[in-house]
Amino acid sequence: VQLQASGGGLVQAGGSLRLSCANSGRAFSSHAMGWFRQAPGKEREAVAAISWSGDTAHYADSVKGRFTISRDNAKNTVYLQMNSLKPEDTAVYYCAAGGYTGGSSIIPSYWGQGTQVTVSS
Repeated sequence: VQLQASGGGLVQAGGSLRLSCANSGRAFSSHAMGWFRQAPGKEREAVAAISWSGDTAHYADSVKGRFTISRDNAKNTVYLQMNSLKPEDTAVYYCAAGGYTGGSSIIPSYWGQGTQVTVSS
C-alpha cells in the first residue's frame, strides 16, 4: 500500500474542498481507510473512517454533517468531501489504511503524506 493524498488548498469559511487519497500499491480494497488531521500545536486526530467495502462510515463529532468520506475500490481511491468549512478545520490532513474499529478512527498500518487545508475567516 502506497498512499498519495491531494486536494488541499486555501478556501474561505463556508467553502468546500475534496481531498483524494490514491493507492498505487496493492491490497487497497482489503483495508479500512481513514482521514486524520493535525493542526499546529495539536495532536493528530481522527476525522472519518470507512470500512473496506464502503458500506459503513463514521465521523468525528466536529465534522459530522459537513464532511463525507467515500471510496472507489475500482480506482483505489478514498475521498473526503468537506463542506461548510470553518477556520478550525485548518490542519494538515492525512489519509491512512488499516484496521476498522467501527468508530471514526482506524488502526493505521500505512500513512500517506499530508495535504494542507487552510480555511480563512
